[in-house]
Amino acid sequence: MADMQESGWAKINLALHVRARRSDGYHLIETLFAFVDHGDTIAASPASADSLSINGEFAGGLGNGPDNLVLRVLALLRERYGSERVPPLALTLAKRLPVAAGIGGGSADAAAMARLVRRHFLPELGDATLARLVSPLGADIAACIASTTCLGVGVGDELSPVPELILTGTPVLLVNPRQRVSTGPIFAAWDGVDRGPLFTGADMRAQLFTARNDLQRAAIAQCPAITDVLTELGARRPWLARMSGSGATCFALFDAPAERDAAAVRLAESHPHWWQMAGTLR
Repeated sequence: MADMQESGWAKINLALHVRARRSDGYHLIETLFAFVDHGDTIAASPASADSLSINGEFAGGLGNGPDNLVLRVLALLRERYGSERVPPLALTLAKRLPVAAGIGGGSADAAAMARLVRRHFLPELGDATLARLVSPLGADIAACIASTTCLGVGVGDELSPVPELILTGTPVLLVNPRQRVSTGPIFAAWDGVDRGPLFTGADMRAQLFTARNDLQRAAIAQCPAITDVLTELGARRPWLARMSGSGATCFALFDAPAERDAAAVRLAESHPHWWQMAGTLR
């Protein structure tokens, strides 16, 4: 059997506008997803029973039981298509992305698991079908299936392409102060003010400058170090710097790889304890 391995690409929210709070506690949002060409990795091999081992810098504290999203995706697809088509697998997750960091680590891993199963056992499934099947496990998983730039509305799982926004190959630097931020409390702390839609014009790259992350204020209240990260990134003169998701990871987009790499070196010197990842947008 071909090598069974998939990447869970890091997700960033180029912008995130919160429009309303639903009666069930979820929120209606408008967000622009983009994905970095680095992330976690899942490897699999045939086995007599499902198992999951986790290694890597951020493996600590992660459970490998049936509640793990990776195993939940595997179980969901097996329940739908049967054990003859989706056999037991021994899985190894290399956890390189920080946890509770606003870059979709768990969702990216779940999507990677879904793509791995599709590639080797369910090749007839398209991205839309696969996303529909697994998105009940988490709103961001749908976007992570294709891991390409897209617009997400509703709770973030109603996706549409944005062909007018060409960002593939854009140098990006992700920085996290190694502090976890819980998504639920950040959304709960949103002030309830609808500050308007995400985009109002055809030039979406230009609109990014006036876009927002409406969760940033609440996240900074829980994790003040986000302000330090954004200040440091802004000093490196990227063309866009913003917090991703509910924090605490922030990103900076640059025009040239040399600018990104120089920024990474400076931040490593001034804040050696911060986590960072340099890459390009997919």
